[in-house]
Amino acid sequence: MKNIAIIGAGTMGNGIAHTFAQFDYKVSLIDISKESLDKGIATITKNLDRMVAKEKISEDDKNRTLSNITTYTDMAKGAEYAGLVVEAATENEKIKLDIFRELDKVCPDETILASNTSSIPITKIAAVTNRPKQVIGMHFMNPVPIMKLVEIIRGYNTSDETTSTIVELSKNLKKVPTEVNDYPGFVANRILMPMINEAVETLYNNVAGVKEIDTVMKLGMAHPMGPLQLADFIGLDVCLSILEVMYDGFKNPKYAPCPLLVNMVRAGKMGVKSGEGFYDYSESKKAEKVSEQFTS
Repeated sequence: MKNIAIIGAGTMGNGIAHTFAQFDYKVSLIDISKESLDKGIATITKNLDRMVAKEKISEDDKNRTLSNITTYTDMAKGAEYAGLVVEAATENEKIKLDIFRELDKVCPDETILASNTSSIPITKIAAVTNRPKQVIGMHFMNPVPIMKLVEIIRGYNTSDETTSTIVELSKNLKKVPTEVNDYPGFVANRILMPMINEAVETLYNNVAGVKEIDTVMKLGMAHPMGPLQLADFIGLDVCLSILEVMYDGFKNPKYAPCPLLVNMVRAGKMGVKSGEGFYDYSESKKAEKVSEQFTS
């Protein structure tokens, strides 16, 4: 399994591609537009340059990593020889199901199909394919080249062989694979997203401001990043989507997204990727509070 296809060149997709390529896997990075692929490669190059500057890798390592990545806008062509496909498209159920239907048609029979989904049940994804035993969740953490955890999620029909293969592959990437059961949000987001949502509720109810909430969690709970800044980093639209999946899956009001979060996403305030969320990233990239307009 030296040929890996990655679907999606966004934040998670380019990070996953970077990681596999750095460990000398041949990577096909697939997206619907050349612009997205160019942006993804530029991000990988920038991150590799940062590693060179910190003397964590050499210039030769950087060049070798980049040479291991080939880009495609044609899914069938990019995935035709893959032993593993990792889907890292946007967190939208319909989009993901459509991708897996297509992958099932174009990939060799033995290919394992993995999803980097943050919350959508693997069993539901596997059900649209003719190979449910070879469908699995492989949920990387952001930033992928740095974070060690990979949540390994078995669908109802995922085989032991598929699971053990993905566990060993994750170890080859110097990651720590952790097996979890297939329920909405899995473990990481089932715990993280209610915390972020409660931080948004705290702001919404004028208990404290953005910086104050994040400071309490950083200094009082030893979190490296406050929940509101972390939400900006993840993407407020992604946070909202995950909460909606959990709310729909459990029918429990504790997962209902805060109205403030809903309104911010409707207003296009997605966090870092849009230049503005709970903080302003548009100019100096220094986070400055901009959320008062949403809490009045």
